[in-house]
Amino acid sequence: MQLFYVTNISGNFAHFDEIEARHCVQVLRKKVGDSVHFIDGKGGFYKGEIDETGKKKCVVKILEHQPDFGKRNFYLHIAIAPTKNIARLEWFLEKATEIGIDEITPILCDHSERTKIRLDRLEKVLVSAMKQSLKAQLPKLNESQKLDAFFKNTSNENQELYIAHCEDGEKNALQNNYQKGKSVLVLIGPEGDFSKREIELAFEHDFSSITLGESRLRTETAGIVACTYLNFLNA
Repeated sequence: MQLFYVTNISGNFAHFDEIEARHCVQVLRKKVGDSVHFIDGKGGFYKGEIDETGKKKCVVKILEHQPDFGKRNFYLHIAIAPTKNIARLEWFLEKATEIGIDEITPILCDHSERTKIRLDRLEKVLVSAMKQSLKAQLPKLNESQKLDAFFKNTSNENQELYIAHCEDGEKNALQNNYQKGKSVLVLIGPEGDFSKREIELAFEHDFSSITLGESRLRTETAGIVACTYLNFLNA
């Protein structure tokens, strides 16, 4: 199934943006009367019929609408330190979207080697992965922020809080600690791990230590393991 992403929906009609219109009309050779499927990134899945076309234009009449398409029974937020090699972060965003995630916050830590990212570029990765995996919900991508500031804006109300780190100390396996159906926030640190100061600060803000297995994982791999575990536990 070819899936399009549309944000301009008015009444019973969807107006494709220039990029999606050109792909639909010029690349795929769709024409008036053809059926198409599209999503709005807010959980809506649509079936429609092309009503009007042009070189940079495609208007579709909505025939069917499924709200909350593929909605999961929990909310997953992963706050992750951007990797030095930006391709590794993009890989995480792509795979996490395919597996299932609701919100991502890039966090800047004491040991971070990358402090700048282009949200517009990362947003395109999310959109592409959403379409490829036939999902209707676009994960929320927040502005990057320092971990200290992130803690100040985080509450343990109605969500479980976990930090994955490599320091010694008592840790529980994520799959043994998490309660099915609960919203959850997981912190994943940079290549050099969280600093001891950051770990202690996390404890002060009600985060619990977790382990993701015996192996020492790369940042992006740790994020995917956490994402996979939580989706599996809620299956």
